[in-house]
Amino acid sequence: MNDAHPRPVTGHVPVLRLGDVLLVTLQGDLHDSTAQQLQQDLAETISRTGVRGVLIDISGVEIVDSFLGRVLAEIAAQAKLLAARTVVAGMRPAVAITLVELGLTLPGLGTALSTEAGMELLARQAPVPRPGSPRQESP
Repeated sequence: MNDAHPRPVTGHVPVLRLGDVLLVTLQGDLHDSTAQQLQQDLAETISRTGVRGVLIDISGVEIVDSFLGRVLAEIAAQAKLLAARTVVAGMRPAVAITLVELGLTLPGLGTALSTEAGMELLARQAPVPRPGSPRQESP
């Protein structure tokens, strides 16, 4: 079936590991149970593998609402607590406008225009200190 409307994301969102980064590609609308499962999958995978970054490609998302904004912010907060950084890539102009209109600032999220730029951004950023590791003081 080939329709012009985005298909809802139900069930499981694949999480791919690319070196030290987890890549998530969202297509269509994200439902409550799928968002919850994605957050759990990401937290478990970050903890198990020790990756430094999470890259969320939203180029396939045409419509954003406060729910999706909250999910992205929660993923970033969880990742940060597990010593990983989060970047959202591929945001369409209409999505950015909607996020601003909704007053969603998405704290803790970096942004990139493309997946490639997001990977470069995560590669350039200093790692988040691991919980329980000694702090390194700057000279």
